[in-house]
Amino acid sequence: MIQRIGTPRAPALAVPLPPTLELDACYRYCEALCRARHHNYPVASFFARSLLRKHIWAIFAFARVADDFADEPAYAGRRARELDRWEEQLHQAYFGAAPTHPVFVALADTVKTCALPITEFTALLSGFRTDLDAHRFATFSELRAYTAQAAEPVARLLLYVAGYRAPELHAYAEDLATGLAFARLLQDMPADWERGRIYVPVEDLRHFGVSEADIASRRATPAIGALVRYEVARTRALFERARPLVDVIGADLAVELALMWHGGMRILDKIAAAGPNLLADRPRLGRADKALVVTRAVAWRGETLGPRAVALLRRTIQ
Repeated sequence: MIQRIGTPRAPALAVPLPPTLELDACYRYCEALCRARHHNYPVASFFARSLLRKHIWAIFAFARVADDFADEPAYAGRRARELDRWEEQLHQAYFGAAPTHPVFVALADTVKTCALPITEFTALLSGFRTDLDAHRFATFSELRAYTAQAAEPVARLLLYVAGYRAPELHAYAEDLATGLAFARLLQDMPADWERGRIYVPVEDLRHFGVSEADIASRRATPAIGALVRYEVARTRALFERARPLVDVIGADLAVELALMWHGGMRILDKIAAAGPNLLADRPRLGRADKALVVTRAVAWRGETLGPRAVALLRRTIQ
């Protein structure tokens, strides 16, 4: 019997559980979870080697559900309990017990096939648990310590799936993951405020003279504009630190990683353009932006748009 953990993220994003725990059905469920989440870039696109896609879905699905436990209103009052149960199932998937949830059926197969270390998954869960207690970050160093748990393990797992274990590649991937995380945190500042959290370091707010009252009222002020310019510049620097990864990685992941790089940089363009109005109107990527991200990612490695890539491009901009 399939164990139902928690409740759906939201009615509009509810993904029905598969009727059985057959492996292919569980991977398709993970894919559906990934596609229901709004990203600034495609997850496990056609540009990733076909044998890797299902494993990428399993990893992102694990993280997506855990993130929902930490964030979504449906889990208020039981967030820690749900994360504990999620970790229990993780250990069961690693140590031989039969999984009872489709995400862990798929993940157990991915772990075995790709020899993934459990430490990356437990680090992710530690990051999500931080969200339950830490609602402010005094310094940039504290924020980076948070993303080291809540974001960077996913990037390392992505490389592990494709067999990349060189420390220098993982260092690039960590900067890419943190850059993507920072871009999303800037993009979602008002929504995070509604959850009681401010991820922009307190030292930065004080330096630029931005108060929590400014964030709560979604004011457009010169101080917010200055803060946005600074945060965007620092985040762009992380993307530039990560840029060599796309140049040296194999064709199996190169365009996939380029999609992440260009998707993050494009949303930073949108955030920078919003400037002092960032809090009033959430920046997002439109169809033209998504098309630009895909074409730039493909062009980066000199790829050509074959029929499958064209189909992906059409779906991306719809």
